[in-house]
Amino acid sequence: MTQSALNPPAVRAALALELAPGSSARHAALAQHEAGALATLIARDLAGFAADAAQLDLALVGAHYDPVELLRPGWPLHRELERLSARAPGEVGARVIAFGSHRDRLPDALAPSPEHAGGPLRLLPLVLAGETATVAGVGAQFEQALMERGMAGAETALRAQDAFGLRVEHARYLTLHDLCAMTALQYEHAGLAPLWPLLETALLAPDEEAWLDAPPEPLLHYVAGEARIALLSPDGWRTRYAADEQDEVRLERGFARFEARQRQLAALLQAHGIPVTYNHCRSRVDPHDELA
Repeated sequence: MTQSALNPPAVRAALALELAPGSSARHAALAQHEAGALATLIARDLAGFAADAAQLDLALVGAHYDPVELLRPGWPLHRELERLSARAPGEVGARVIAFGSHRDRLPDALAPSPEHAGGPLRLLPLVLAGETATVAGVGAQFEQALMERGMAGAETALRAQDAFGLRVEHARYLTLHDLCAMTALQYEHAGLAPLWPLLETALLAPDEEAWLDAPPEPLLHYVAGEARIALLSPDGWRTRYAADEQDEVRLERGFARFEARQRQLAALLQAHGIPVTYNHCRSRVDPHDELA
């Protein structure tokens, strides 16, 4: 996995709450005092995985999000958290900084999307910032430790459960690398593995290019920060995907499934914050040329 886009001036991680089946949260965000109490427990947990974490500022937003809201090019939630925490007043030395709701509202840049509420895995983004060498050391320790033994403390899990009004089955800490690896596995199980290399490029090496060129999948090109999808006519689709098929009913059904798959992949990319454009491709032209 490419490392360049995950070499930040802060450790970027999350508290992952795996909900019990049938559970949903009563509250999307916490009031300031509740967020602060939870952040204090999280700081204690994290120092148990890397003692030097106690020397860094911890910043947390008291809200929970779907994985697609964290896994977006440029890591906008974490960057906003870093920006706000850098401006927060406080004494010199390690601080615990929590951002909670005011009159049941968070700043727009931190507000969870109702569109993505209700999933079985909810994430609280957090960052640790401070002296560069300490950040690097803590980040390396987290990468080694959290995936294997990053369970949150029982008091932390119970506090999160009560504050958000949900039932937590497991509560654990993840780095963004861990979250990428977990999401890749989930997408594989959901039949979306062909899309992951393109999505991974957008997340970890956004200035590079990637293709999804694996029939019967739609043809996609990630370039210049957007995903371009080849929009084929029925004849163009038949030329590329079903040149030997003669049955008109099967051709019609196959094209309908192809269009549904295009919509599915486009919706997933957009959920990850990746702009999608459709390029109309002429049936007698190589669609790769149309997407270049």
